[in-house]
Amino acid sequence: MFGVTILGNNSALPAYDRHPTSQVVTLDQFQFLVDCGEGTQMQLARYKIRRSRINHIFISHLHGDHYFGLIGLLTSMGLLGREADLHIFATAGLQEILNLQFKVADTRLPFTLHFHPLVEEGVLVEDPRFSVETFRVNHRIECWGFVFREKRKPRKIDKNKIGAYDVSAASYEKLKNGDDVIGNNGAVINNEWVTTPNSPPRSYAYCADTLFNAKIAEKIKGITLVYHETTYLKDLEERAASRFHSTTEQAAKIAVLADAKRLLIGHFSSKYEKLDEFLQETQDVFPATELALEGCTYRIF
Repeated sequence: MFGVTILGNNSALPAYDRHPTSQVVTLDQFQFLVDCGEGTQMQLARYKIRRSRINHIFISHLHGDHYFGLIGLLTSMGLLGREADLHIFATAGLQEILNLQFKVADTRLPFTLHFHPLVEEGVLVEDPRFSVETFRVNHRIECWGFVFREKRKPRKIDKNKIGAYDVSAASYEKLKNGDDVIGNNGAVINNEWVTTPNSPPRSYAYCADTLFNAKIAEKIKGITLVYHETTYLKDLEERAASRFHSTTEQAAKIAVLADAKRLLIGHFSSKYEKLDEFLQETQDVFPATELALEGCTYRIF
């Protein structure tokens, strides 16, 4: 399963039972925490997400609504006896903050914490099954977005066609990788004669807090599902710009420019109690839009 579970969908101030930003991305047996606003560990418990399965945490920037829940989560992991290594990706300043908090509390974690400072765009995590990339967005302070990608799936052997050719089972792996092979009789067997394409790899982009910036679309071109903040409705475009945030209409434009398949919107300002208008304004530009609702898991397909 590839999907994203929303733990917090509000902006800086918790309101209307909406919490500061946090998400869990699930890719098969892997789980990744993206941002960790206040109350994140309570939301993990509420939605029965096992903290022990999270081995990578990505923090977009150092505004409190995106990381104030981190020290509590790390401490709880230690109290629960975690032993597995944990990797945190964030700007360098976060390491100083964590070290100070651990120092003054004389906290000693029973697991190894690996801190990876974000300094340039590119791949952060490389695995045979997936990759995680980062890219810059345009916020009031240094801020990063993240892209989670499945690796290309192998081609499928067509059982109805393979029997017509003299192919050894030892050649199947090459065929799955898209290569032509030599049959047992010495003849070349074209890959497309005996295989079919698998489903294309899926992807998820988290665009964090950002001023509208069309260049973001270039970095997530063809994305399967994109999350983009919509702190304000479109009538407050000037306020959004002054605070380095985006509106409903602007998020939709990014999805259009990126040729995204679907759009998820969140980071709602606490000035709004109802969210219906957010959905309507965004769908007017990009119909395949959904609200990022807490406790909901959005499958990526």
